Amino acid sequence: MGVIGASPARGDARAKVTGEAIYPADIVFPGMIYGQAIRSPHPHARIVNIDTAAALKVPGVLCVLTARDIPGHNGQGVLFQDMPVLAGNEVRSVNDVVALVGATTPAAAREGAAMVKVDYEELPALLDPVAAMQPGAPRVHPDRENIIYHLPIRRGDVAAGFAAADVVVENTYRTQLLDHAFLQPEAAVARLDERGHLIIYVATQYVHWDRTEVARVLGWNQDRVRIVAPAVGGAFGGREDMTLQTLVALLAVHTRRPAKMVLSREESFFAHSKRHPMIMRYKTGATREGKLTALEAEIIGDSGAYCSWAPNVLRKAAIHATGPYVIPNVKIDAYAVYTNNPFTGAMRGFGATQPPLAYESQMDELAAQLGIHPFTIRWLNAFRQGDVTATGQVLESSVGLTETMLQAARAAGWSPDNLLPGGKLG
Repeated sequence: MGVIGASPARGDARAKVTGEAIYPADIVFPGMIYGQAIRSPHPHARIVNIDTAAALKVPGVLCVLTARDIPGHNGQGVLFQDMPVLAGNEVRSVNDVVALVGATTPAAAREGAAMVKVDYEELPALLDPVAAMQPGAPRVHPDRENIIYHLPIRRGDVAAGFAAADVVVENTYRTQLLDHAFLQPEAAVARLDERGHLIIYVATQYVHWDRTEVARVLGWNQDRVRIVAPAVGGAFGGREDMTLQTLVALLAVHTRRPAKMVLSREESFFAHSKRHPMIMRYKTGATREGKLTALEAEIIGDSGAYCSWAPNVLRKAAIHATGPYVIPNVKIDAYAVYTNNPFTGAMRGFGATQPPLAYESQMDELAAQLGIHPFTIRWLNAFRQGDVTATGQVLESSVGLTETMLQAARAAGWSPDNLLPGGKLG
């Protein structure tokens, strides 16, 4: 209880500001080798041939690993193992790694990677999630439907709600692919200890699942894998998926030497998930007094070529689609969809970040058409204790929206008395 109301110093603050903190890129072991990934330049293609002969002749190059060198399961992913560690016959996005070079120096690894010749047969890429949802659309994964997940939310009678509305606003909103851009790009080190167990040092948000993924790829029991998380230089969700963990594991086990990979900023953009771009089609109705009567929303999240956390993200987008407002009649459909775009996953807000663009823009447009202040329409419909959400949740406590609105209005220089119901723009 002594912490509540106090401002204790962060336990890692001194080490980070003085430069004493140890990050994965700082870790070095004797005899270490360095890895370099070769990624697909195409969003969708068949791999015709991988020629590693020239790369293996580069001084310092010890190995070039491909899909056939994976001893266990060639798949990874937090919900579905649909992302290959090393692509075998086909690449489905520019995230895909097709080969992995191990060398005695970073320069030799880069030179070796440049000498690996990969022949591709380009295939049509499915880049539009709306097109991917259509009947007869090509499948990104032959054994899976393009629609990964669909959550419908229904409450009340939407048709009756719109019939009771004096104003109806319809718009489509789009959010873009967004990178986490954390300060520390991905880095990882793997080594075998004296027992032959594997230790991986990696900045991660998910040490226990990392162990599961690595063990599965190696075909090992989990008790032979240990994950150590040194200092983390930012994450925001971008370190919940596999990036380098399985790659350094393969190098260390294949060569029996410590293996290290450190990504450049450019490589980092290709390696980890992004925030889901969303297409949000909204229709909202209100009475002339400003009370909301109905909302209909379709939210389409582009998962890219791999699932990652897509169902969880789109579930939260659907749950938050109505915002902090009481709406008696609701119809929401949220979809997560495969495409050949870069894969998307967890990012701070986790699906709750995109819908506010839509529902708050709708509120502003409704207010403008009704001639009332944007504060007023929000005040009229704001959640209060005892209200029920579109999913049927009763808000029994900790509902401080109206108090917050009053404080925000005063901070903006508005007079709440003039903005309460009945106040007109003027």
